[in-house]
Amino acid sequence: MKRQKSTNEFACNNSSFDLLSEELVLSILDKLNENPLDKKSFSLVCKSFFSIESHHRTTLKPLRPDHLKKTLTRFPYITHLDFSLCPRVTDASLSTISSVCNKMLRSIDLSRSKFFTHVGLSSLATGCSNLVEMDLSNATELRDSAAAAIARAENLERLSLARCKGITDMGIGCIAVGCRKLRFINLKWCLGVGDLGVGLIAVKCKEIRSLDLSYLPITNKCLPSILKLQYLENLVLEGCFGIDDDSLAVLKQGCKSLETLDISSCQNVSHVGLSSLTIGTRCLRQLILAYGSPVTPALADTLQRLSALQSITLDCCPVTCSGLKAIGNWCVSLREISLSKCSGVTDEGLSSLVTRHKDLRKLDITCCRKITHVSIAHITNSCTSLTSLKMESCTLVPKEAFVLIGQRCHLLEELDLTDNEIDDEGLKSISRCSKLSTLKLGICLNITDKGLSHIGMGCSKLMELDLYRSAGITDSGILAVAAGCPGLEMINLAYCQDITDRSLISLSKCSKLNTLESRGCFLITSLGITAIAAGCKQLIKLDIKKCYNVNDTGMIPLAHLSQNLRQINLSYTSVTELGLLSLASISCLQTMTILHLKRLTPSGLAAALLACGALTKVKLQASFKSLLPKPLFEHLEARGCVFQWREKVLQAELDPKCWKLQFVDVQ
Repeated sequence: MKRQKSTNEFACNNSSFDLLSEELVLSILDKLNENPLDKKSFSLVCKSFFSIESHHRTTLKPLRPDHLKKTLTRFPYITHLDFSLCPRVTDASLSTISSVCNKMLRSIDLSRSKFFTHVGLSSLATGCSNLVEMDLSNATELRDSAAAAIARAENLERLSLARCKGITDMGIGCIAVGCRKLRFINLKWCLGVGDLGVGLIAVKCKEIRSLDLSYLPITNKCLPSILKLQYLENLVLEGCFGIDDDSLAVLKQGCKSLETLDISSCQNVSHVGLSSLTIGTRCLRQLILAYGSPVTPALADTLQRLSALQSITLDCCPVTCSGLKAIGNWCVSLREISLSKCSGVTDEGLSSLVTRHKDLRKLDITCCRKITHVSIAHITNSCTSLTSLKMESCTLVPKEAFVLIGQRCHLLEELDLTDNEIDDEGLKSISRCSKLSTLKLGICLNITDKGLSHIGMGCSKLMELDLYRSAGITDSGILAVAAGCPGLEMINLAYCQDITDRSLISLSKCSKLNTLESRGCFLITSLGITAIAAGCKQLIKLDIKKCYNVNDTGMIPLAHLSQNLRQINLSYTSVTELGLLSLASISCLQTMTILHLKRLTPSGLAAALLACGALTKVKLQASFKSLLPKPLFEHLEARGCVFQWREKVLQAELDPKCWKLQFVDVQ
């Protein structure tokens, strides 16, 4: 029986909300997950809603630590703290979290934050005894003393120390001894960690499921200990140049639980070392060999003994026709194959492979420039259950071949046709793929509004559309997409030079749109930006570089209505310091690129930078470096902001076809 709210506990003066039970109100709150500002609006309805929302929230994403204690006190049941929008987190902040959250906190993300030390981490680990997950990636200033502090979190199960280059074997040893319950640990790019530290983790943390050792200076000395981990499912050895064929020989001893192995960029591993996999890792489902040894019959014959294998990644590996044919002869039926940028992929080899692996769900043949319509015919005829097909820059495939994709692969959800010869007939056929959510058509110079209109009518589930430099697209095509794809979240219109405000006004009806890239759309004005601001409240990224007619008038609606905006590129627009100052009201704006703003003065820029308190990265013209006071940079850098200086000069825009020819010449 539902408990009715008492008048004293949840009083809303003269409000019909009194009639709602607490359980019903909580169920409403559970549905408010799409827009972060929705829950804030909910809490402002009345005092009872304010109270309920305070007790309902379990996840918090602070913008700055200034009022952290007050905020955490208001939300007493926070279990996950995400500081990815907060560049400055000090020891005092972590001490506050420790004292207020106490045993309630279970997860914290500090991967984008700086300025804390071992002192704050010690307070956090000691006070929040139920902490099970901690992300400290990119904390390059941390040393072994910080690792020793982390070791006090005895219940820790997931720990990411990616790019913590100051931590050594000694610090990892402390973590190994103190955090015995670890199941996931990421040590990618921890260059101070070697065989000793990794060996200690393997010996002390028996519950490890996932271990990322990418680019560590390890050798075969630590592998025996790692492979004795009886629950290990995921092992990443990418870029471990000390691993060779002799190192992998220990795999013969067995690692029966291993399901995923990544040994990409291990230049000293050949089919000889990989033969050890077939003896001791019978449960292996996913194998990543990118940037590795040539794909030959010897390699294929070695791997075919992996009876459970479902996914193999061979990106950027030299491939032979006989090697692909040998993979095609495997008894096991693969679900995923990636051959992106593999030199040597031909119609003969690829056709043989896909003909045998008819259960393929994902296929990546990006930049396989030697294949023609023959390969596409075999792919679409054999692999009718494909959900993802990536074939960017398969430039020898004629336009007629793309019709086959829509005719035969109706289950596609992701399709990348960037830089191909597809035309409107191809798009008409692909519009039959009603489950399509991602479609990339960048640099497709043969498509027009006619073809795009078919996509709008047939692909109602489309969420991501890339039309980068597809010069034949105008407002008519975008209007059709906006009308037929209401769930659109991302669209790239960059350098589609016939796009006007009409397109943006139509896209403003797509309320879930979070990313709009319209750089080089010269006809767009502040009117279109105003429409986007009014209709797309979830907008996170906006790129209007070289939209010369956008001025301060467009910035004011953004400032008032786009409170989720985190990244903006205003280069070459007509925005002045007044427009930049107005953006200061967007509390989560982190990244700003402002190159070649003609009417921007040093004093106006300084005022805008000071006003935008959440900035973490700013790209500026190098000429401003000497015009702004040094204390300004020191203050902003202390706040967590990084400056990137550019020497770019103004350049005339190339015609799309000329640009593509230049692009091909460079490649």
